[in-house]
Amino acid sequence: MNLQEIKLAIIGLGYVGLPLAVEFGKHYDTLGFDINALRVDQLRNGQDRTLETTADELALATRLRFSTDASSLADCNIFIVTVPTPIDKANRPDLMPLIKASETVGKALKQGDIVIYESTVYPGATEEVCVPVLEKFSGKKFNVDFFCGYSPERINPGDKVNTLTKIKKITSGSTPEIAATVDTLYNRIITAGTYKATSLKVAEAAKVIENTQRDLNIALVNELSVIFERLGIDTLEVLEAAGSKWNFLPFRPGFVGGHCIGVDPYYLTHKAEEVGYNPQIILAGRRINDNMSRYAARNLIKRMLVNGIDVARSTVGF
Repeated sequence: MNLQEIKLAIIGLGYVGLPLAVEFGKHYDTLGFDINALRVDQLRNGQDRTLETTADELALATRLRFSTDASSLADCNIFIVTVPTPIDKANRPDLMPLIKASETVGKALKQGDIVIYESTVYPGATEEVCVPVLEKFSGKKFNVDFFCGYSPERINPGDKVNTLTKIKKITSGSTPEIAATVDTLYNRIITAGTYKATSLKVAEAAKVIENTQRDLNIALVNELSVIFERLGIDTLEVLEAAGSKWNFLPFRPGFVGGHCIGVDPYYLTHKAEEVGYNPQIILAGRRINDNMSRYAARNLIKRMLVNGIDVARSTVGF
């Protein structure tokens, strides 16, 4: 594909999709697509409620337009999917937003088009879940009529220093030629450079273990804090002392939430169990971090009682 002929579509305009659309909109004809009409209207008026971009930044993307009309995707030839990948109440991956987005894109696919996924998934999800949907709704054959890429998002919401263009981007493609095209495409906007993975699965796995590793490290210091509290030792003093060694990792105890760290490990454990392996350490870390809020609440109540505070009549201030 000639990069000068690119017409991009970003599917999903949340905290991941919008910054991407803005950066690409400075260089290519870019369509920002979302099914939320209010969100699209606000963006057309230069308003981003996620605060990831400003009105001035939106104005700089002179080749960016917004739409909720799926028929407008027909003019595009590269589609980047940035929809959420949450979990359900049983901590199982909820791929419905990804499937619905793939249905929408599939209906717009033409010969030679490329679909790039940025949503966090388990290794193999692009080829096992998304590709069959694309084939069904397009009537076209994967790696013959259309191609896929995977370039996991690394957005840190609210961070105004480590922004999209300053974070190295992993890229991959379903063929060596497509991998090169995807890598060149992202290099146009990522000043920090790119890392071209050897396959879609490697790129998918790299993303999901980034947050799994952080989850486990936080779980370790959370468990240490519980042990040290029972021993009457100040956890932060212990960590500062241990941190005097050059290779000690400076993690701190705390709550784990949000869209990523508390969710992504379940995508990996789901796939592990699907192939017959019980991921004990990852799930143990999840249990520890999920229980820290209860642990903190219990300790708060104990300290209130020790200090003669009427718990039943107290309110929480913010």
